Amino acid sequence: MHKHFLRPAAAAIMLNSAVSAAAPADEPAKPAVPSLSAVLDASGITESGYVAASYYHSNGYGTYHQFDVEHDTFQLDQAGLTLAYQPKEGFGALVNVAAGEDMRILHAAEDGNADTFDVVQGFLQYAAGQVTVIAGKYVSLAGAEVIAPTGNTNFSRSLLFYTEPLTHTGIRAMYAAGDTVNIIAGLNNGWNATSMSYGSKTAELGVAWSPNKRFALAAQAYAGKDQPYDAQKTLIDLVATYNAGDALTLVLNYDWGKQEQHLAGGPGLKWDGLAAYVNYAITGQWRVSVRAEYLDDKDGFNTGTVQKLKEGTVTLGYAPVKSFELRAEARYDKSDKSTFVRKIDVPQSVNPFADSQTGLVLQGVYKF
Repeated sequence: MHKHFLRPAAAAIMLNSAVSAAAPADEPAKPAVPSLSAVLDASGITESGYVAASYYHSNGYGTYHQFDVEHDTFQLDQAGLTLAYQPKEGFGALVNVAAGEDMRILHAAEDGNADTFDVVQGFLQYAAGQVTVIAGKYVSLAGAEVIAPTGNTNFSRSLLFYTEPLTHTGIRAMYAAGDTVNIIAGLNNGWNATSMSYGSKTAELGVAWSPNKRFALAAQAYAGKDQPYDAQKTLIDLVATYNAGDALTLVLNYDWGKQEQHLAGGPGLKWDGLAAYVNYAITGQWRVSVRAEYLDDKDGFNTGTVQKLKEGTVTLGYAPVKSFELRAEARYDKSDKSTFVRKIDVPQSVNPFADSQTGLVLQGVYKF
């Protein structure tokens, strides 16, 4: 009787032992999948991007504005992405692409086609010691403002920005002459030209001086025969920045330009202008930026009319988090001539031009 009882118990023990022996040991935890940014950082590649969208309303059509040229519209201003490998020594590269309504205007300035996608920058780089050389397409040295909205304190671009080059294609060398001075020299296909069939190359020269953390001065010059005049075109651009404190920054931008008219046989066409910026951080989340400027288009080269233009802009920025900012802006433009396009498709008896225009905008900018 005891034997009949022990046999099932022994069998159960043996079965449990066999199952325990056959069961696999606990599997080790799978390693976490690295993020894209971690992979790029490990390879020395940096990535960054942004998306900017807005609602813009104006009583005109953004005459003499670089990007905000519509009347009443919601739009994707820009969506941009930059990938860069830029070691301190040796070869590297940078690619910056963007899409949106701003790119339609930039692309048209470069080759006449209104495409909403553009390779804003794409260049090879070689660095050795204090010298860095890039070759390809890159943004201009001129001006206090840039193409990407993340680099500006206002939504709209200045009148000076409207008269300055946007991008160049060529070769540029940068020399760090010390801790406070950088010298830049290059040779390009004129202004905004990705290729040239006539004209001549345009030389660029820039000097940036930063004696301390509070003050910086940059001077740039462009000179060369540019399309379509096939005659000398010159621009001198000065940008001074003064950090008056942790919250207050003052900026001045002065431009002087001249376009010769060898083919037309006329005198040189000149212009100059000055833009002043006051940027104040109210709190860690709120800021305000005020811009005031004038443009004297002495011979009508930039606007098609001999006139003096002025504008004032106020932009309020709110950043609830570091990666996002909401901007509200009001702008007023004034001319001594009636040249602003106020109405389109009106009867011939109605004057479609005015001597002023106003604009209101709400823009969101997200950075990643």
